Amino acid sequence: MSEFRPTLETKRKFSLNWGYLGAMASGRSAIDLGALALRNLHDAREFVREYGYDLNQAAARDIIRNCHREAVDFIVGTFLQPGQESLIPREVYAPADPIQLLVHASHHAQQNCELRMWSCAILKVMHAIFYIDNNLELRHFNTIREQVFATLDEVIHEDDEGHYFLSDGELCLPLHHLERKRNKGRNSILLKLLQKAAYLAQDIYDHLGVRLVFGTRFECLLALETLQRAHILSITNIEPNRTRNTLLDLEAAKEIFVKYRFMLERSHEYPAELLQKMDAELLAVAKRQTRADNPHSGDDFSSIQVTVRKMIHLQAEQGYPETAGQDYDVGFFFDYEVQLMDKESHERSMTGPSSHEAYKRRQVETARLRVFGRELSDWIVVRSGPAVESASVTASSSNA
Repeated sequence: MSEFRPTLETKRKFSLNWGYLGAMASGRSAIDLGALALRNLHDAREFVREYGYDLNQAAARDIIRNCHREAVDFIVGTFLQPGQESLIPREVYAPADPIQLLVHASHHAQQNCELRMWSCAILKVMHAIFYIDNNLELRHFNTIREQVFATLDEVIHEDDEGHYFLSDGELCLPLHHLERKRNKGRNSILLKLLQKAAYLAQDIYDHLGVRLVFGTRFECLLALETLQRAHILSITNIEPNRTRNTLLDLEAAKEIFVKYRFMLERSHEYPAELLQKMDAELLAVAKRQTRADNPHSGDDFSSIQVTVRKMIHLQAEQGYPETAGQDYDVGFFFDYEVQLMDKESHERSMTGPSSHEAYKRRQVETARLRVFGRELSDWIVVRSGPAVESASVTASSSNA
């Protein structure tokens, strides 16, 4: 065994990379770094090995090359105006070896500026793609979707005329509109990862979900109670930090509900007009609900949004490596969203600042700035002109 002797002697200049070390010590996201800290191609290969890919395997090299191609295509299709792809240096756009991008991304700011900036941008997107491809939840997504919607189908019913209702066997609430989010597209997942402050946090909560739209806000409150009685929602299976209520002033709603409770109980027909009257009174006195943690949501977007934690079971059978050698099901928790809205709020969300298109536009703008950084963003403006740059953000949002 060789003997180690404490020493500060080094074969190179004694220095510390304060920016890089500071990012690691403070938990700064990789997407917000302006450069890596690799000295040469040997360092880059060691970096890739520790990242999880053995470059001695042809399959690993193919995975990295395909990931690079997808990252370039995503940036060109989402963040750039047609024709601006020519701004990407050839060594970055179509490198002989994508590993070389790690070296380009480690150059000091004064050296090979264009290679460094564009390599960093491509690598940030590649990092997110690797996350998506190695996420076990996404690998078992079909099973997850089946089990989530099987639960929801127990309380969402359709009559012979195609009308939907929410019912737990006691109350039966007519649905004005029903949306099922059956899968978040790959580009949408990638965009969301890139614009999230935590970048690659394990929680993207809206892969799956359901939006239930009722005639009035009080019906949304009754729907919340119905879902609770059906045990789809409970205090133990919701994510409290992900619950957002921008729809109802609960204190004001309670006073009005108590006032009209007797009339509701005595209604032989469905009390649509009474519920509308209650809503009108509520809107006249309610305080505006402004808790919205998502910076991309419009100020006028109103809903009750609950993130539900559901146990998913993988059967102990061939095709699920996680269950090999076991005679019982493997379970894990998966989070999906339930969103409740009234008709008026839903119609308002279809246009203007609260629309999905506007929401996507804001997402693209945030992700684009984080991937490019201010330095590359300004460089593109100089090379393309402000008018083209402005058009790039508008056009790319429609592609996301």
